[in-house]
Amino acid sequence: MAILSIRIIGDPVLRTVADPVTEFGPELAKLVQDMMETMDDVDGAGLAAPQVGVSKRVFTYRIGTDHGHVINPVLVSSPEQQLPSVEGCLSVPGLGFPAPRALRTTVSGVNLHGDAIEIEGEGMLARCFQHETDHLDGKLFVDRLDGRDRTAAFRAIRNASYGEVTEKTTAKRARSVGSSFGAAGQVRSGFGGGSVRAGSGK
Repeated sequence: MAILSIRIIGDPVLRTVADPVTEFGPELAKLVQDMMETMDDVDGAGLAAPQVGVSKRVFTYRIGTDHGHVINPVLVSSPEQQLPSVEGCLSVPGLGFPAPRALRTTVSGVNLHGDAIEIEGEGMLARCFQHETDHLDGKLFVDRLDGRDRTAAFRAIRNASYGEVTEKTTAKRARSVGSSFGAAGQVRSGFGGGSVRAGSGK
């Protein structure tokens, strides 16, 4: 198995609606395993296939003791909203903002064998399911922001210095790409592996 390269904001695959998985077999099993290893290597809480350049409806997750994968996910979310919580993204490194999310979510889909699965999530797990499913629909967490947070996020992304952040992140991750050894077992922080909230964007 291998660590895969994670795509960064600006890559068209992150803005493309992913295709449903229709073929199950060794290739899909390898993708899921590689995604789990890649997610753990960068200390992430979740990872969607488009983030590794594969436009298929697959995501992996690890929140505390809850971990696994979902293929062709469908979400049913509660009307109640979570309290504000800073969210980040492996594909938008260095930024973190409180994205609005439903308090509870039930995700249904199939596993890599094609067996039906259904998982109920609340709090961080529900946030993860919503975040990763957004990736499959070509959306990033910054698209969910409102008002001043949205303005600050996109201002920071447009800032010339943000290119340096993405370059450093890509270079750091490149040292692990192709390896089967990761950083599993470390504490995870949000979805960006230690993302911090941006300031005014100046």
